[in-house]
Amino acid sequence: MRFMVPFLVAMIASTTPSWAALKTQLVEYKQGDAVLEGYLAYDDALSGKRPGILVVHEWKGLNAYAKHRADMLAQLGFVAFAADIYGKGVRPQTVAEASAESTKFKEDRALLRARVNAGFDVLKSQPNVDTSKLAAIGYCFGGTAVLELGRSGADVNGIVVFHGGLSTPTPQDARNIKAKVLALQGAADPFVKPEEVAAFEKEMQDAHVDYRLIKYPGAMHGFTNPDNKGVNPPGALYNEAADKASWQEMQKFFKSIFQ
Repeated sequence: MRFMVPFLVAMIASTTPSWAALKTQLVEYKQGDAVLEGYLAYDDALSGKRPGILVVHEWKGLNAYAKHRADMLAQLGFVAFAADIYGKGVRPQTVAEASAESTKFKEDRALLRARVNAGFDVLKSQPNVDTSKLAAIGYCFGGTAVLELGRSGADVNGIVVFHGGLSTPTPQDARNIKAKVLALQGAADPFVKPEEVAAFEKEMQDAHVDYRLIKYPGAMHGFTNPDNKGVNPPGALYNEAADKASWQEMQKFFKSIFQ
């Protein structure tokens, strides 16, 4: 995978006292001829190399929510890079626009894999990242993306899916997964049907992937995002209990894989 050496577009230092060491910056990079713009976050008070976490956005693209999750990871001591799958400036605003954009990549898994691997390459290129300790997390559409990262054979230690799309047109590619996989799903998700979840489990089992699936009772799609009010689209609803529990599960998972 070839990509341009990232260059800094902007550096923003938080004014919040507890975040005084948090450094964030936009990073422009390329996949093929496409110009992309991701978001890097890390704690500048820490020295030495540390685990790197790739973050992949929901269907509305790299917005404030994905950046906030990268900031949260940086506060935990990781280097976090929120990848841009759609392209610089491509930030859908409506449900219709988000559906159209995400569908392009769901129907072209080779392109999705190329875009998520391009972001992964940027993460690995950071001088403060320990490239022997890498993970990827994704939300909704991003959950699909990080699973495709694994199915592409990427050298990643762990993959965490938050209320993600689990289906794939090539389940046999799960044999390429080198990572442990943690899927955190809403038991009442109207978009990820029980048969899709069952097919995912069969895919993982057939490929002998070390995986764990947790389903949160009553939780619907998008349960980690407070902006989801259950109306736009219907069926996406924030669930505070599931949000907090899933974040804790992710942290325990990272502690396990990075020992």
